[in-house]
Amino acid sequence: MKTKTKINHLKINFMEYTEKLQNVSVLGAAGKMGSGILLLTAVEMADLSLKPENKGKHFVLHAMDVSGEALQGLMKYIKTQVQKMAEKKIVALRNLYAHRADLVTNEQVINQYTEDVLLIIRPTQILESTYDSQVIFEAVKEDPDLKVLIFKHINENSRTTPWFCTNTSSIPINLIDEKAGLNGRVLGVHFYNPPAVQKLVEIIKTENTQPELTDFAHTFAKNLRKVIVPSADFAGFIGNGHFMRDALHGIREAESLAQKYSFTEAVYMINKVSHDYLIRPMGIFQLIDYVGIDVCSYIMSVMNPYLEQEELHSSLLEALLADGVRGGQNPDGSQKDGFLKYEKGKPVGVYNTRTKTYQDISEIKDRCDTELGSPPLSVKPWKAVVSDSNKDQFLKAYFKEMKAVNTLGSELALKYVRQSRETGLKLVSDKVAFSREDVNTVLRTGFFHAYGPINEYI
Repeated sequence: MKTKTKINHLKINFMEYTEKLQNVSVLGAAGKMGSGILLLTAVEMADLSLKPENKGKHFVLHAMDVSGEALQGLMKYIKTQVQKMAEKKIVALRNLYAHRADLVTNEQVINQYTEDVLLIIRPTQILESTYDSQVIFEAVKEDPDLKVLIFKHINENSRTTPWFCTNTSSIPINLIDEKAGLNGRVLGVHFYNPPAVQKLVEIIKTENTQPELTDFAHTFAKNLRKVIVPSADFAGFIGNGHFMRDALHGIREAESLAQKYSFTEAVYMINKVSHDYLIRPMGIFQLIDYVGIDVCSYIMSVMNPYLEQEELHSSLLEALLADGVRGGQNPDGSQKDGFLKYEKGKPVGVYNTRTKTYQDISEIKDRCDTELGSPPLSVKPWKAVVSDSNKDQFLKAYFKEMKAVNTLGSELALKYVRQSRETGLKLVSDKVAFSREDVNTVLRTGFFHAYGPINEYI
């Protein structure tokens, strides 16, 4: 099925692709995801506009958001990022502007390119601005009713027959299609956060999705040099299908440990095991904080009705939200406090659900580390393992050593790895993922894991 998908998505020709990108809208453009999608789309449209064969063609990108103040900040962000991107592709830009005798220095070329990108963008708070767009990229709040309301309104008032690309990470695409009356003109194009940096894009089509739209999305993502993984149209798809279950496992393990240790100690230990012992870029509670406790709780609530034999729900997440503990990022990108308290991006405390305050990690670290025991002697930091040319060989030896180490930390780590593997295999057996490698690619690329969950290390 995976091979067929790849072969069938190379049909859209250059003229059709260019035509669709002459008038585009991004909804929720000033948000965390929307701003990245807008940046990538603006650059792709500008690059097309600069090709000799497109001379005289008019390219317009509507940046639609409800906040005028946020739109002002958005344009500053776009300008800064485009300048950085231009510096990295200065050779290609000099070729594009070779006919411009007035552009002599690299700085002049970069400034001209930045101006050309910004001229394409039209910041707006008016939804009517989208009515002439051929393609609508949507990155608004993860709320099915809101998405359907907006799509239906645009579709009923549009002067074209637009394609809709939704950035949803959990809502079934067929639900949006049916309720908004789009007749197969909607596709899941799930960028990972932040879109400008993350290489992964999950593309989710339904049985009714127009093949031309799927072709367009694959061409678009390929031109952005993204790693494309197809997912079946099932709530949560591959990424959140694994992450939500992975998070719940960590939460349940912490709750279990809290019967013997304090809650703060339990959270610290599970976070340490999932970070250091599993060789991941961050511990599970750091990751939940990064995504947002509110976002994780909501995604579980979206997915749960579609699951017959399991319950995706955490009363602990709800209790933290009731206390006003939400996680997520501040406007400047810094991490908000969640399960953990952060200073300069590093965890320094753990939230105590009883006292409603944060306990310093320094007060519990030594006792917890002693209880966990030492990790295998061969353990390496995540960055070192990711860049190891013999990574697979190292990981086999590392987990073999872990199985021989009789400590609480190794026991928890091995249990976590087995659960992660079972989750990955279930995504394949449930036909959410088309192959084991697709699951592994999503976790390696989208979550920066050093290794995929479906492996033979243990």
